[in-house]
Amino acid sequence: MNKIEHIGIAVKDMDSAISIYEKMLNTECYKVEEVKSEGVKTAFFKVGESKIELLEATNPESPIAKFIEKRGVGMHHIAFDVTNIEEEIERLLNEDFQLIQKTPKNGADNKKIAFLHPKSTAGLLVELCQERTD
Repeated sequence: MNKIEHIGIAVKDMDSAISIYEKMLNTECYKVEEVKSEGVKTAFFKVGESKIELLEATNPESPIAKFIEKRGVGMHHIAFDVTNIEEEIERLLNEDFQLIQKTPKNGADNKKIAFLHPKSTAGLLVELCQERTD
């Protein structure tokens, strides 16, 4: 893994959260994007070499809506940049990590993504990210 790519934060009100984070980080949100397949709207902020990603559910059945219902707003996941996501998935499977998906899918901010299940990562949802080249 190369670096922390971003930290994902679940929010209920994207507009309010963007305003708060713009003031706190003293920088503007550089991208708002909807990922329809995941039922989520995202907003990104650059912080040094890493990013903050805000996540708002777009429907009550989305993973973010279920997360907020169960755990409330706040930190949702940490994402790591990887050079080759397929090789990293294979390596982690060989190390007995449980993955939520064993095949990468398209995510926000032009990334291929895959998630490790919190049961195998000491309770934290972990995302693998690789820049898409397609």
